Amino acid sequence: MKTLTLTLRTSLALILLVVVYQLVVTGIAQAFMPGKADGSLVYDANHQLIGSELIGQSFTSPALFHGRISSIDYNAASSGTPNYAPSNLEMIQRTEEAVRAWEKENPQVPVSKLPIDLVTNSGSGLDPDISVAAAEVQIPRVSANTGIPADQLQELVDQHTKGRELGLFSEPVVNVLLLNLDVQQAAAGK
Repeated sequence: MKTLTLTLRTSLALILLVVVYQLVVTGIAQAFMPGKADGSLVYDANHQLIGSELIGQSFTSPALFHGRISSIDYNAASSGTPNYAPSNLEMIQRTEEAVRAWEKENPQVPVSKLPIDLVTNSGSGLDPDISVAAAEVQIPRVSANTGIPADQLQELVDQHTKGRELGLFSEPVVNVLLLNLDVQQAAAGK
């Protein structure tokens, strides 16, 4: 009986601690950074939800910047991607197909300038960001398809470039969703 009472008390204490901890952390997050606590959601001018800054989307229009390849079609319910070695035949084939698609969509830019992140998956398959080089190499195509001058697109890329984490970690990146929203706005304002 003593063991049962101890087990029940311990279980109750753990449940209370877990619940209280979650409520405290959620309350702090909601108080100090509600946008991030709610998932960094992005709304359009009509207050319609269009996505999250944290989850990539598939952009295929030649008038928009494209993100990384996602072997899971950006399905956040099943994060992950095949862990192929560089010598894997399926990986080689998929990469070659992505390079051919790039050449077809971007005839203004030689394939030698193609950044690797535009033809490979991220670890999660959900990466919302691309490298600065990957954004800049798409400027000629987006400019040709929107009529927005290349220097204006470069300014938009610069505005959407996030620096290194804590000034030290990772590389500067560009959020594709936020950049494309501004591209659409600039194209509509022409």
